[in-house]
Amino acid sequence: MGYFKGKQFKKDIILVAVGYYCRFSLSYRDVSEILKERRVSVHPTTIMRWVHEYGNLIYQMWKKKHKFAHHTWHLDETYIKVKGKFYIELLIAMVIHWIFNFAKNEIVKQHMPL
Repeated sequence: MGYFKGKQFKKDIILVAVGYYCRFSLSYRDVSEILKERRVSVHPTTIMRWVHEYGNLIYQMWKKKHKFAHHTWHLDETYIKVKGKFYIELLIAMVIHWIFNFAKNEIVKQHMPL
């Protein structure tokens, strides 16, 4: 990919800066300070230009990488039989537990660093 050809900074630095800005909704100055802590001096205006230039490209690449399967499922009058008795409450509790775990895992995935 020739997107980064002729740039003063390496591709990795540009991707990290734009990723920090987009993923964690930081200000350009915050991203600049984070990079400065890692011994990379970048002016906030430069980061702004990178976001304008590469933000959509990085988003499209992210969408390709994170294709989601269909998360639709159906529950049709399903009961659980325990010792001869049918329990719908137990099934509902299990489904709610599964939904909360799924949502928690998605939140953790979204907040992992690049």
